Amino acid sequence: MFKGDSSHKLNYFHLFQGPYWCDQSGRLSDIDYRSKPHREHGVEDVPHKMSPEEEKALLSEEGALSARPVQIVVAHEDDHAFELDEAALERILLQEHVRDLNVVVVSVAGAFRKGKSFLLDFMLRFMYNQTSCSWLGGHEEPLTGFTWRGGCERETTGILAWSDVFVVDKPDGSKVAVLLIDTQGAFDSQSTIKDCATLFALSTMTSSVQVYNLSQNVQEDDLQHLQLFTEYGRLALEEIYEKPFQTLMFLIRDWSYPYEHPYGLDGGKSFLEKRLQVKQNQHEELQNVRKHIHSCFSNIGCFLLPHPGLKVATNPNFDGRLTDIDDDFKTELVNLVPILLSPKNLVEKEIGGSKVTCRDLVQYFKAYMKIYQGEELPHPKSMLQATAEANNLAAVAGAKDIYNKGMEQVCGGDKPYMAPDQLEHGHANLRQVAVKHFRSVKKMGGEDFCRCYQEQLEAELDEAFTNFIKHNDGKNIFYAARTPATLFAVMFAMYVASLVTGFLGINTVAMVCNLIMGVALAALCLWAYVKYSGEFREVGSFIDQVAETLWEQVLKPLGDHYMEDNIMLSVVNSICLSVQVSQVRVNE
Repeated sequence: MFKGDSSHKLNYFHLFQGPYWCDQSGRLSDIDYRSKPHREHGVEDVPHKMSPEEEKALLSEEGALSARPVQIVVAHEDDHAFELDEAALERILLQEHVRDLNVVVVSVAGAFRKGKSFLLDFMLRFMYNQTSCSWLGGHEEPLTGFTWRGGCERETTGILAWSDVFVVDKPDGSKVAVLLIDTQGAFDSQSTIKDCATLFALSTMTSSVQVYNLSQNVQEDDLQHLQLFTEYGRLALEEIYEKPFQTLMFLIRDWSYPYEHPYGLDGGKSFLEKRLQVKQNQHEELQNVRKHIHSCFSNIGCFLLPHPGLKVATNPNFDGRLTDIDDDFKTELVNLVPILLSPKNLVEKEIGGSKVTCRDLVQYFKAYMKIYQGEELPHPKSMLQATAEANNLAAVAGAKDIYNKGMEQVCGGDKPYMAPDQLEHGHANLRQVAVKHFRSVKKMGGEDFCRCYQEQLEAELDEAFTNFIKHNDGKNIFYAARTPATLFAVMFAMYVASLVTGFLGINTVAMVCNLIMGVALAALCLWAYVKYSGEFREVGSFIDQVAETLWEQVLKPLGDHYMEDNIMLSVVNSICLSVQVSQVRVNE
C-alpha cells in the first residue's frame, strides 16, 4: 500500500465536493454534478467525461451519504444499564446480500475524547473508495460518518454500527462482510467501572479486530484496565478457549518519540515488545498483567500515530478537512487503515475455531447482552473500592479470629458443659472485644462504607455463637439423652394406655396405642444404630427433631405443670403445719 511519499501527499482526490439535494422521498441526489463546471481554489474546472473508476467512486460516495451510524446497544444513564436494539441490529446484519457471509468486525475502543470516531470516519472513506488510489479524500472535504466533534465532553454513547455492511472480495476469491463499530469512550464522568467494562468486553467479544485507542503512550494503568475488561469478557463466555479473542491493535495517538520508535507498524512492534516483555526482576503483579494480555489474544500489534496538528487540537471549527491536518499524520493514516481493512489483511470473526456469519453474530450479540443484563457476573469495581473491600474484609476476619479463639478457651471441645447464662455472658464480652478490634483497625472507604462490614461482623458473630450453643448442649448428658428418654416416655405412656383401654374393652384405642409404642421402639432402635454407625444421619436428625418437638410441646409442659402443682402443694402443707404449730404454742 502507500508509503506516504510526496506525490501521495499532494494528490488526494477531490471528486466529491458537488452539492447535493434531497428529493421528496428523502433520498440524497447530486445536482447534475458531472456536466457543470465548478471551482476549486478559484480555478474553474472544464466539464469532462468521467472514467469508470470515477463513476464507481462517485456512486460509493452517494451510498456513504445515505448510510449512517446506528445505535445497536443503548445506554440508560439513570440505572447504568445497557439494552440491545435487536431490530436495529437485525436490519443491518440480516440484509439478504450479507446475512450468510462470514463477517469481519472492526471495533475501536478506549478512553473518551481520544478520537475514536474521527479515526473510524477515515476507515469509512477507505471502505467506500477502495479502488481509488486517493481514498483519503479531497483537501477541502469535511469529514463525515460517525458523529464526532472537538471538546472535552463525550459524544458517543453505547455501541454504534455503520448501517452499510461492506462486501469485500478477498484474494482467495471468497466474499466477506465488513462491519465497523464505534464504542462509548471509557472513564468519562458519567460512567461507572462496570459500564466501561461491559462495553469494552462486549465489543471485544464480538469483534475480530479490536483497536485499543490510547493517547501518547501505553501506561501501566492502561494495561491493568485492559486486563480487567478482557477478564470481564472472558467470564461471560460459556466455554473458555485457549485464547478467547482474536486481534488486538494498540493504536498510540499523538506519539511524541519517533526518535526512539518511528511512526507506524514497525516502530509500534518494537515499542510494544518492550512494553509487554515479562522480566524476571519484575514484580509478580506486573508479570501477571502481561501474561494475561498475551493469553487473551491470538494476535497483538501496535501502530504509532503522530499528532494531527495544532489546528485539529485547538480550532473549535475544525470539521476534518485535510488542509488542517499535518502531513505526517496523513502519511501514517494512509499506512494504518489498509493494515486493518485491505482485503488481504481482513480477519474474519471466529468463535471456538468456527467462522461466524452475520446471521450468527446477531445471535451472539443477543446471548452476550443477556449475560451482562443478568446478575451472574461479579460487578467490577474501582481500585479504591476493591482495596477498601479487601481492607475491611481483612479486619472482619481478624476480629472473628479473636472471637473464635476466645470462645474456644471458654467452651472449647476439651471444656466441660457450661451453664447457658454463663456462656451467653462470655459471648457478650468477646463480641464486644471483637467489634472494638474491628473499629480500631485503620480501614479505607469511610465511616458509612465500614459500617456495613461492622454489621456483617456482628451478624457472623451471632451465627457463630449459635453453633457454640449447639456444641455446648452436646456436652450435656441429659440433653444428649433427651431423644431416648422421650421415646422411652412415649413407649411407657402408650403401654399403660393400652393396658387401661384393653381392660376397659376399648380395643381400637388399645391397638392404636400398641402401634405408637411399636413405632417409638423402632425409632429408638434406628436412632441407636445411627449414633453407633454414623450412617443415615438425615434419619437420625429427623428423629431428634421429632423427639425435641414432643419434649418441648408435651413432656416439658406436663413436667413443669406437675412440678408446679407439687411445689404449690408443698408450700400449702408447710403453711398449714406452721399455723398448727403456732396454735399449739399459743394454747400452751
